[in-house]
Amino acid sequence: MLFLGFYVSKRIHSDSDYFLAGKSMGPLLATFSIFATWFGAESCVGTSSKVFQLGFGGSLTDPFGYVICIFLMGLVFSRILWRTNFTTIADVISDRYGKKIEFITAVLIIPGSLIWAGAQIKAFGNVLQANMSVNIHIATTIAAGVILIYTISGGLLADAYSDLIQGFVLIIGLVVLMITVVIDSGGISSTWALAQQQNTLIQNTIEPITWSIRIETLMVPILGSLMSQELVSRILSTKNEKIAYRSCLWAGWIYLLIGIIPITLGLVGSSVLPGLEQTDMLTPLLAKKYLNYYFYIIFLGALVSAILSTVDSTLLAVSAIATHNLFPQYKNLPEKKKVFYARLGVLVSGLIAYAVAFSSDTISGLVEYASSIGGPIILSIVIFALFTKIGNATNAGIAIAVGAISWVIFEFFVEINTPVILTTVMTIIGYIGVSVIRKCYVKLPFTQATLRKWIGVFLP
Repeated sequence: MLFLGFYVSKRIHSDSDYFLAGKSMGPLLATFSIFATWFGAESCVGTSSKVFQLGFGGSLTDPFGYVICIFLMGLVFSRILWRTNFTTIADVISDRYGKKIEFITAVLIIPGSLIWAGAQIKAFGNVLQANMSVNIHIATTIAAGVILIYTISGGLLADAYSDLIQGFVLIIGLVVLMITVVIDSGGISSTWALAQQQNTLIQNTIEPITWSIRIETLMVPILGSLMSQELVSRILSTKNEKIAYRSCLWAGWIYLLIGIIPITLGLVGSSVLPGLEQTDMLTPLLAKKYLNYYFYIIFLGALVSAILSTVDSTLLAVSAIATHNLFPQYKNLPEKKKVFYARLGVLVSGLIAYAVAFSSDTISGLVEYASSIGGPIILSIVIFALFTKIGNATNAGIAIAVGAISWVIFEFFVEINTPVILTTVMTIIGYIGVSVIRKCYVKLPFTQATLRKWIGVFLP
């Protein structure tokens, strides 16, 4: 895969080639690039871990939340986004609200993407630790080094071609493991009965999960990832809007079908490896237990493929936002220098993500945190920008401020079950509220001087 990245990188002559694959992606390439980018460490390793702990309820975020996210992108946003002909989602915001809002938006987007990349690097480290018997810190360092070399050289075009191969390898690896587990469990009916039994046992040992928490868990990837640069870049990289639309739908169906496998592994794994403390290791350990040497190698290739295809896209997304939307002189540079700075952005992003990989005990914890930062706020103002003529930079600025303050309050100071949903609601209220206040103020039957005079009556 590394060699493929190096080979395709020779075709990169501009930042459009680097970040948008020269807008050359066809249906097959786009479909598997969307699927492989989103079906990463959280899907292969994190989901089975959460299902092991929480039962079927642990699968609300992944696969179901992300499947809905991809379908919504295809059905609602893909065509109109493709027509904008921009490079980043922050460019869309800049076109409607101006440079200041563009800058603020870019600052909001980058932290979530870096945390997402850190989750993938951590997952890669877990795979290496399970199979090389090395310290987790050494394993994560090796993982970060491999990912950085691969990503810096390739750009999105190399990423897309590798996604195609990695997607096939991932599907084969997971299907082989699933078939082996089903056969060992006595067939499909026996496996289904065992999964139901284990789900009931898990539910009886944990506290009941309220519906508000379930809805919030489902909405985190939808509200947080729908306008992520990783997904938007795939839409903008396709040859035409029809391919963008269809690729999302095909990718969503593939994601749903393959996403059932980690759920099954999580439920069956709770009976095979009861009491497992490091639950992020469940899927690699099941593979080690059930597969022979050759199939195990295929499965490891599948895990590594899932991680690589996600993290390189994320680092490219951070670099695109940082160069296009935080570096004012970038757009005036020669193409050769643009590519240089784009690769430098990937390097810096990778080093920061490496540090983030050590900041959380679980992969799923990193991913869910990443999805909640900035994403709901960006989604809210992008919807107004794309589908309405309501508001201007003031509306967007107030909405971002209200949304950011709300997120901090709900995340750190007020214990509430639905912080992401409420952050989205507050952002929308902030945006519309500015227009309502402006409209009411204009219709007041007196001048500003009269208003000040009336208010003065009540002042000492």
